Amino acid sequence: MDLLTQAQIKGVQSEFVDALGKLRVTDPVALKSILEALPEKRVYRFVEGPVVLRALRHSRTELAATGRVPLKWTITGNAKVIAQGETREPVIAWPSDLPLGYHRLTLTDAEGATEEVPMIVAPERAYGGDFDRGWLLAVQLYSIRSDRNWGIGDFTDLAGLVRLAKQLGADGVGLNPLHILFDDHPADCSPYSPNSRLFLNPLYIDVEAIPEFAADLVPDAAATAARLREGDRVPYADMAALKWRALRAAFEAFLTKASGVRRNQFDAFRADRAPLLSRFACFEVLRHRFVSPWWEWPVEWQQPDDARCAELRNGPDKREVEFVEFVQWTADSQLHAAKELASQLGMRVGLYLDVAVGVQSNGFDAWNEQVAISRHLAVGAPPDVLNTAGQDWGLAGFNAGGLEAQSFVPFADMLAASMRHAGAIRIDHVLGLKRLYLVPRGFKPDNGAYVQMPFEALLGAIARESVAHKCIVIGEDLGTVPEGFRETMQDFGIWSYLVMMFERDDAGHFRTSDFYRPNALVTLNTHDLCTYAGWRSFSDLRVKRSLGLDPGENEQDRWDALGMLDEILRQNGITANDLYSVLAFLSRTPSRLLAVSMEDLLGVLDQPNIPGTIDEHPNWRQRLPVALDKIASKVDLTALRAATRERSLNGGS
Repeated sequence: MDLLTQAQIKGVQSEFVDALGKLRVTDPVALKSILEALPEKRVYRFVEGPVVLRALRHSRTELAATGRVPLKWTITGNAKVIAQGETREPVIAWPSDLPLGYHRLTLTDAEGATEEVPMIVAPERAYGGDFDRGWLLAVQLYSIRSDRNWGIGDFTDLAGLVRLAKQLGADGVGLNPLHILFDDHPADCSPYSPNSRLFLNPLYIDVEAIPEFAADLVPDAAATAARLREGDRVPYADMAALKWRALRAAFEAFLTKASGVRRNQFDAFRADRAPLLSRFACFEVLRHRFVSPWWEWPVEWQQPDDARCAELRNGPDKREVEFVEFVQWTADSQLHAAKELASQLGMRVGLYLDVAVGVQSNGFDAWNEQVAISRHLAVGAPPDVLNTAGQDWGLAGFNAGGLEAQSFVPFADMLAASMRHAGAIRIDHVLGLKRLYLVPRGFKPDNGAYVQMPFEALLGAIARESVAHKCIVIGEDLGTVPEGFRETMQDFGIWSYLVMMFERDDAGHFRTSDFYRPNALVTLNTHDLCTYAGWRSFSDLRVKRSLGLDPGENEQDRWDALGMLDEILRQNGITANDLYSVLAFLSRTPSRLLAVSMEDLLGVLDQPNIPGTIDEHPNWRQRLPVALDKIASKVDLTALRAATRERSLNGGS
């Protein structure tokens, strides 16, 4: 079979026009690598593809042209028959009482030919919240200073942030991804490059809040933590070394001192998160044992095996496995406490968490889902105006064939892990639900190709998990958006992500407030863009040039943009142009959520992350200039409450 035929079957688009208007044709060698890295994708005979049914709609599925009647069908879930029937027409009318979930559909024609198809029964729409309009305080958790943390913002600081947000009138706190990274490489601190999207970063644990921990277990902890709190950047390596030492001490104390109630809670957590938690714990033990990527491990460990994991957890490594589980239980418990606090305070969203677009190829998710995740392919973007060479984000993502083979459960598990403690999540690069730009390892970013994804099925899974967890879902839909994408997304109840800095017409004029969609989160900027203070002072232009980066505009462009900002504010009766004036404008938009960054409230010049840099700029390391308990005194509360009055939890009081 030739490459182009293979590409068509696997949904690989090797020819496309990029954002620069240039026709891109993937190199045949690169295309061959992409095709080899993708699993086989079923070509269905009786139906067009995975069946997605939405509650409250007249559910009918037309058969494919190759489907022959009469046709018998059987729906199974959890090894049980849910429903069955027969059709003599080229369409199947489904029962109205099918349970929500991820099922398998078996189709059999009169000659006995059968095929199995993934089926999702989803709510009509994702969870939409129970409020009109509100706003969130957006924070990089690691950046928080306090007089008690160990050099990095932690979950106890998060509880303080929740109280601060309540004081300011916000409906919740928005955070950077909390996914677990690699503990043996603490300097690789990007929260968007996770080991796994299923588990939490233990560095956010407040060790002193663990009931069994006592100061004498790590005698130098207090003095070391005081030193780690100094400076403007998070000292990841030294901080991680102290935290892991203390976590081990806390675990040993737990084994000997924990009450029966605590032990029962630990056992319940392990049972609730099984089998994924058990596999993850085994993976972490093996990763530290072999100190190499999982594909270089001994053959017997290169694939997840629950029987072997059971042997590992009951053998000499039993305590190490339990330690990993204990750490995850502790992180989960402390994050849950912050969620519960937000609920007790009456916040209508609570925690708003970010979900990374992919995972490290040598991490747990890629080991655990070797069919659904393609480790040889990196998610990225083709060349555009800002990145003329294209982008390779170095992260592995899901693929269509593998997800279909497992009825989309790996995708649902990933969503559920982030929704456990969130009232809202943001899916990074949501355009990847329809098509992913994939770059084969060893090739430059401009030699990738688009791969089609089962868009409707993934949206159905999002709606299912969103309603189950009562969690709003926001899709980061920036960039070149395919025609009809946003309309389909909104039809499933997925909100848009609107960044004011990008919402301009072709002449650069900022769009009016009524341009903004209601079911959306609106924000002035993002962690990858300059802060408001940096933008107004031209600081971002100077910093990027000093790093050898093209900022994409010159001083005159910036002066023009500043003038256009004044223009849109004046059109709305706002005469000043400080941050609170911009927030007043954004507050008037119909978009139901507004995110206000802590960096902007504190007048920080430098942005958290500058894309295109790694060590040249202190990405994901910078601390806020003010300690948590002093933030309220540094914010103009009167101006903030006036700006957010229309959507404030406190009603502007």
